[in-house]
Amino acid sequence: MRVDLALVGFGHVGRRFARLIEERRDWLSLDYDLECRVVGIATRRHGAIFREAGMDAVAMAVRIESGQPIVEPGIEAADSLDVIGRLAASDAPLKVVVETTTLDINAGQPAIDHVRAALQGGCHVTTANKGPTAFAYEELSVLAEDRGCLFLFEGAVMDGVPIFNLARETLPAVQITGFRGVVNSTTNHILTALEDGEGFDAALQRMQEMGIAEADPSLDVDGWDAAAKTSALANVLMRARMTPQAVDREGIGPQTARLAMAAKARGARVRLVASAQMTPAGLKTSVRPVELPENDLLAGLRGMANALVLQTDLLGEIAICQMSGSLTQTAYALLSDLITIRRRQLPAPHASGPGRTP
Repeated sequence: MRVDLALVGFGHVGRRFARLIEERRDWLSLDYDLECRVVGIATRRHGAIFREAGMDAVAMAVRIESGQPIVEPGIEAADSLDVIGRLAASDAPLKVVVETTTLDINAGQPAIDHVRAALQGGCHVTTANKGPTAFAYEELSVLAEDRGCLFLFEGAVMDGVPIFNLARETLPAVQITGFRGVVNSTTNHILTALEDGEGFDAALQRMQEMGIAEADPSLDVDGWDAAAKTSALANVLMRARMTPQAVDREGIGPQTARLAMAAKARGARVRLVASAQMTPAGLKTSVRPVELPENDLLAGLRGMANALVLQTDLLGEIAICQMSGSLTQTAYALLSDLITIRRRQLPAPHASGPGRTP
């Protein structure tokens, strides 16, 4: 089955996704009967383009990385909503919008508008942006169901680790009553660097150079990225109706070095912990540096490692860890969502067990 893709946002993650679907082209065809064709790309600074016959997205990524615009005479598009609208109006058998724009911590825009327009146009959506689930999950999930589309967001929290799939597909009839975790790779890398005696600014700069830190690093270090993930997790897993602004939040800074070193001297560790807990007074959420005993699972996370501990009514605590983070893992989450969309289509692809290496 052919799937036409519109890539809305073409930064580090979007370009890595474009390369990943090319690297896995044979695999996708053999195991999932899936032929991916990029027909639209929309960027904030390099223009927008739509070509119904498809385009070489990897070549477009190279153009952007060399400082060239992607627009070409006669096939440019007005903007991201135009690209989405053209995809929606096409006769492709399967239409998917891949949304990877930068998080807006104030209102989740324009990502929410992108997702809403795609669903209204009958397109499936996968996004790595936390905004849609952190600010508008209920509205968008209802819209998706009404239009018979899928709204997926595995890459919004912990890169490619299947947090949302875990709850949706493998924990039927289980109530999640709370969670706690280390969900921001940048701050965890900085905190472990501080424990090792490195400076705050040097550790942050390394994360920016690797493309791991948010475009605005204050979103990471001030705890906003973790607050957005906390809101997304609470909305999806615990049926909350909240936004990141409702999370009790405290970030980290150069002064955190003293706390980290003092905790290490006591045999403990400081980690930026995101948490939610259902209480008789309602849902309590927070993001803050917490001193943890050395034998705590979260205390043992170093560098870019992340982990989330789900608290459930029937299975007790369930922990899932990711020992490193990268652009490839975030891009993989988008690929995983794409395969989930394909699996939901009829007729189903031929049976396949574990992936066969082409």
